[in-house]
Amino acid sequence: MFNSITGGTALAWLLAAFFIIGGIVNWIAPNPIRQNYARWQYPDRFHYITSVLELAAAALLLFPPTRLLGAGLGAVIMIAAIGTLLRHREYTHAITPAIVLTLATFSGWLACAATS
Repeated sequence: MFNSITGGTALAWLLAAFFIIGGIVNWIAPNPIRQNYARWQYPDRFHYITSVLELAAAALLLFPPTRLLGAGLGAVIMIAAIGTLLRHREYTHAITPAIVLTLATFSGWLACAATS
């Protein structure tokens, strides 16, 4: 089974793990996370929306037939995160989502190439 894991699958699973961790952290939303959302002027409980979207992206990334959709959703989530951080002049915090956006885009490209 593990002999057939491709680089594209490994990347998708790595991204899924990232979004699972992010989804759990945003669902639990410890006080610093809640303070961030308040500072960014998002409504109370918006962290739940972020969490559900991240967990959905993770689930979609795990399976080849939905991998492209998962990569796309993950990319959109990261674009929103980057936009929020740039809007609030938190430039160094935007580096991680920019890297994840790049990886999600590459994962989507690999998923698209795998279906061709």
